[in-house]
Amino acid sequence: MTRFDLCVIGSGPAGQKAAVQAAKLGKTVCMVERREVIGGVAINTGTIPSKSLREAVVHLTGLEHKGLYGTSYQVKQNITVEDLTTWCQSVIKHEIDVTRHQLLRNEIDIRNGTARFAGEHTIEIVHGDEVDAIEAEHTLIATGTMPARPKNIEFDKSNILDADGILNLARLPRTLIVIGGGVIGTEYASMMQQLGVKTTLIEGRDKLLDFLDPEITEALQYHLRQSGMTLRLGEKATRVQKIDAPPGTRSSDGVLVEVTLESGKTLRGDCLLYCIGRQGSTSELQLDKVGLAADDRGRIKVNEHYQTAIPHIYAAGDVIGFPALASTSMEQGRRAACHMFGLRCDSMPHLFPYGIYAIPEMSMVGWTETQLTEQDIPFESGIANYREIARGQLLGDEIGMLKLLVHQDSRHILGVHCLGSGATELVHIGQAVMALNGTVDYFVNTVFNYPTLAECYKVAALNAVNKLTHR
Repeated sequence: MTRFDLCVIGSGPAGQKAAVQAAKLGKTVCMVERREVIGGVAINTGTIPSKSLREAVVHLTGLEHKGLYGTSYQVKQNITVEDLTTWCQSVIKHEIDVTRHQLLRNEIDIRNGTARFAGEHTIEIVHGDEVDAIEAEHTLIATGTMPARPKNIEFDKSNILDADGILNLARLPRTLIVIGGGVIGTEYASMMQQLGVKTTLIEGRDKLLDFLDPEITEALQYHLRQSGMTLRLGEKATRVQKIDAPPGTRSSDGVLVEVTLESGKTLRGDCLLYCIGRQGSTSELQLDKVGLAADDRGRIKVNEHYQTAIPHIYAAGDVIGFPALASTSMEQGRRAACHMFGLRCDSMPHLFPYGIYAIPEMSMVGWTETQLTEQDIPFESGIANYREIARGQLLGDEIGMLKLLVHQDSRHILGVHCLGSGATELVHIGQAVMALNGTVDYFVNTVFNYPTLAECYKVAALNAVNKLTHR
């Protein structure tokens, strides 16, 4: 039986970074992946495919140039699923190749199969009819998640889909109902609406993405409605079923999906995307063999070092729950590997950024207005609108904005919130200043290239300072 210093179960972002970090420390590492290709959900069905789809949508619909050439401008008419997936598959293949090369370059032993615990230091790898076993001093569970699929919903490959299934549509529907206004639901709903699919988004809470700053959320909801999307907020679906399309009703394939809401409303569409919750992929691990258990959503509880109740077994990434982002999962995996092998590493989880790749794009780091108010922290805000920035005009982005939250007394930057083109890139300038304990005066006194979106920081800072000094 081969012995390793670390066995990583799962080859997604958390598993990759943990494996490479351990290898850099001279440790022997085995990575077990149940798929035939590596990369986990992030590369194969989640992050990279959905973001590739977004870029294809933005390009083919001419979205970035509509502000300059008019709303009728479009790079390609009659966009097909093939147009979108060609772009996506090229990016996915490249990411798989790059990731595999990085792992092999660091002499990580990659094994295909389903991992399960046979003892505290023994992991069995099941591949077809074959069962292999290895021993590991440490184990990292990085198995990720899968879409939640309630038993009362009849999922298929054409009409009722989960977040994985929507990437395999044979054709674009005429109408789409999305249940769930979280990150995934909002992202896909906004893409489909931009493609001309008449989209209805149902969310049980009274607003979308309630972890974002309320002003950003309000702006998002306004622009989604302006794009033609119907938002059903504060509504919950009680029944989902497929029905034959009534005579005279337009339908892509003679079938409609009917959704009944708690309020009694009935909605119908060609296709439904169910995006409420994800389930941790832990059912096949045999956690009970090592005295561990997942919660009712398949998630594993860990401490601040990503250790489970069994100290030499760690867990990281989506399988441990919120925030369940590829970027945070990478850092969690790296930190777990550092801790298990005694390497000190500094991290700032309070400054982890959030990126939502909807249309429009959004990103944030730090506190929101709601959090600051709840904690009785005195603050002021400063805002820069893209329409006031030369670069915003060059990009044709009339809706973008950047918002700074500034402490009224110390003038430190407490939060940065962006909406619009390049938001997920732009946020990192503020993140760096916050990490270095900078104040709003840094942005007032520094010089930014002109024209750039980065200039928004100076405009927003001046706006905040004017409020602080009552000018």
